[in-house]
Amino acid sequence: MLRQEARPLTVEEIALPPIQQLIDHMRETMRDAPGVGLAAPQVGLGIQLAVIEDRAEYFKSVDPAILAERERAPVEFLALVNPRIVSQSEDTVEFFEGCLSVAGFSALVKRSRSVVVEYRDAAGQPCRLEATGWFARILQHEIDHLYGRLYIDRMESRTFATIENIGRYWKDLPIDKVREALKLS
Repeated sequence: MLRQEARPLTVEEIALPPIQQLIDHMRETMRDAPGVGLAAPQVGLGIQLAVIEDRAEYFKSVDPAILAERERAPVEFLALVNPRIVSQSEDTVEFFEGCLSVAGFSALVKRSRSVVVEYRDAAGQPCRLEATGWFARILQHEIDHLYGRLYIDRMESRTFATIENIGRYWKDLPIDKVREALKLS
């Protein structure tokens, strides 16, 4: 399922109790992990649905300079149905990224610094949002899942490592220092 393109939901389907219940279940699954996003293909369903939430408690012990570098701030819970990126910056940023479907690992992934996304919300209403920094990264990651792509398809392969080793060797280092140490161009 993770490698297949998910199908869009109709407005009528979004309103159905099973989809509304699925949104609630996905929110709980994401929080239990804990994670900042979860797409329906990750729970075995080939539909274009993702949930996102980046709670302040997830990064309360992170150095404010690191948060600023990553442009990371809390993101309220969002259910995104049929999301699509309608524009993205040519300006890119690179950070370590992980995934609940590739548990225990992380790697450097280059992504657009900002995106504009159009989607339908949990009520089926059309929405549009602009995101930068970490929020933009989360959106790109989850939308990739809806098209059968994983972060490992975009990663700098020499940086793929266990979370434990990243914490041991690279935690809180600026990305340019990680690239320098690994002799990445």
